[in-house]
Amino acid sequence: MREIEASKITELVEKLCIEACYVLADDIYSKLVVCSKAEKSPLAKKIIGTIVKNADIAKTERSPMCQDTGMTVVFVKMGQDVHVTGGFIEDAVNQGVRQGYSKGYLRKSVVKDPLDRVNTTDNTPAIIHYEIVPGKKFHITVAPKGFGSENKSGLKMLTPSDGVPGIKKFVIDTIFHAGGNPCPPIIVGIGIGGTMERAAYLSKKALLRPVGSVSDNEQVARLEKELLEEINKLGIGPCGFGGTTTALAVNILTNATHIAGLPVSVNIGCHATRHAEGDL
Repeated sequence: MREIEASKITELVEKLCIEACYVLADDIYSKLVVCSKAEKSPLAKKIIGTIVKNADIAKTERSPMCQDTGMTVVFVKMGQDVHVTGGFIEDAVNQGVRQGYSKGYLRKSVVKDPLDRVNTTDNTPAIIHYEIVPGKKFHITVAPKGFGSENKSGLKMLTPSDGVPGIKKFVIDTIFHAGGNPCPPIIVGIGIGGTMERAAYLSKKALLRPVGSVSDNEQVARLEKELLEEINKLGIGPCGFGGTTTALAVNILTNATHIAGLPVSVNIGCHATRHAEGDL
């Protein structure tokens, strides 16, 4: 049995909250640079260049790359042989969020109740997803999610007869209606299969897959490629001003599902799609 102090979890989450909001992930940054050279529209090229410059300034000056520092989504991958001591893991994670958003001067965007709309003033509670794995591993990914992109995400319960054409139509329709609102160039996370909530979870998790990576499943990899090409033909472009770069990547995760079902979820990530990760 491996023991981990709750205070160490708090320290790590605090650090990751700040890093995720200050530093654009290398894979996204590199893809933006590539797209700025390949983009055909002069205006779109200039906009991507401004996005890259903004990321440089945020990293150098240690400031948020966007004013919407998101609702904090935390993915915890925890070995079954790990025991957290000195406190409850969920309290430790939320304390890390509380400290990170305070010390990092990050905007507090969470309201306690969706109807009363009273701000909690510290960006808690976080949305926490737990994955139990064999062994003694303890890994945390912090992914602050802004709602310009989250609000344009969607889920649809297709039927098996809808098949791949139905999946493609739903994804393209979702992106088309989102337009420039999610701050493109976007990353498109797609969850297919499972149940309603499983598909939604997978689509959020898919946003964490490195830009440029492809699915291990040949059919899924082909679908990712086709969707990326079709999305970039929509002409939405960076910030919605037109161009050939609407999406940087389409990442799909799948799950076993019921014989009568084909749940599909689309989670859109903005050009920042913030995340940072670490181990204890």
